Amino acid sequence: MKPSKAERLQETQEIIQDLLDDGSDPQALYIIEHHVSHRDFDKLEKIAVDAFKAGYEVSEAEELEDEDGHDIFCCDIISEIELKAELISAQQDELIPLIEKHGGLYDGWGTYFEDPNADEDEYGDDGEFFDEDEDYDDEEDTRH
Repeated sequence: MKPSKAERLQETQEIIQDLLDDGSDPQALYIIEHHVSHRDFDKLEKIAVDAFKAGYEVSEAEELEDEDGHDIFCCDIISEIELKAELISAQQDELIPLIEKHGGLYDGWGTYFEDPNADEDEYGDDGEFFDEDEDYDDEEDTRH
């Protein structure tokens, strides 16, 4: 049974509270990964394209087997936001209809602990999780 908006919001608030109780940084930006699956790769790809058009990053699809041995395709729809229940809930309100439009399954969201005492940003010098362009111009061209 699909959880109601109120149930999703309550679960989100509990996850956030657990992270903060464990000492995660309340001021950090968090990578939020909304988990999506579909039995049809082409339909999962349509979900990914729609999510990208809506401004999200999307992970590469993975092929897994469910408990009955059937293929299932999964990806994450990703954003970087403050850890606030209302922001995550708004993303769910936007993404779930998009996912359901293509017959996909929304399987909740996840994030990572953010250490407030970390000396450096685990995402590199620029602090950005997403690279704007993956340009390799720094490497010398050895083609002749």
